[in-house]
Amino acid sequence: MIWLWRICFSGLWLLPLWCASVKGSVLLTDSRDPGVRRHKDLRGVVVWLESTNGRAAIPASTAGRVQIMTQKDKHFDPHVVAIPVGGGVDFPNDDPFFHDVFSNYSGQQFNLGLYKPQSTKRQIFTRPGIVRVFCNIHPTMSAVIVVLETPWFAVSRASGDFEIRDVPPGAYTLHIFHERATDDTLRALIRPVAVEAATLVLPPIAISETGYIPAPHKNMWNSDYPPALDDSPVYRPKP
Repeated sequence: MIWLWRICFSGLWLLPLWCASVKGSVLLTDSRDPGVRRHKDLRGVVVWLESTNGRAAIPASTAGRVQIMTQKDKHFDPHVVAIPVGGGVDFPNDDPFFHDVFSNYSGQQFNLGLYKPQSTKRQIFTRPGIVRVFCNIHPTMSAVIVVLETPWFAVSRASGDFEIRDVPPGAYTLHIFHERATDDTLRALIRPVAVEAATLVLPPIAISETGYIPAPHKNMWNSDYPPALDDSPVYRPKP
């Protein structure tokens, strides 16, 4: 076995440690989602590691990380992103009409206000939690931002595969978030992980969607959405 040596962030100080890659895959069972049933699309599951030796400090280079969540065709793309505490998300508007991104659920509440096509706004997230994001104009738009107090995380690809990079050797607890899994299901998936080699391959993780009930959301003022707002001149840019 050949180990690649490099500077690895230990959570407390910088040490010349070998850094591991923790790899695995997720399986979604009992799903009613068309993307899963028809296209075997398993993206959007967040997997992260927490050190059992205490909370790891997040390096400045990681804390300042910015993800992009594009608004296109009345959808957020990608639907799920993960960032560390102190990170941000850019919300570019690639539609030909206005958007108004907000969150008033658990996690960090914010409202970016109305903004025009081909412009973007950024939100910084300062505390951990699950942030559910919506548009105040379009009821079909929703997304999730998972804000974490750890630098070691990944989001599953369409294949279900994930890889957490640059993990120092040690003992960890593995956590999972999936939007269509119940809290009880996610708690049952928490497990210890020992990183003792340069590459650790975890067994496949099966996540049941049994018990998931989609819930409609209200607009920013906790009211029902009026119909077809983007067809109104108020929400389209002037020629």
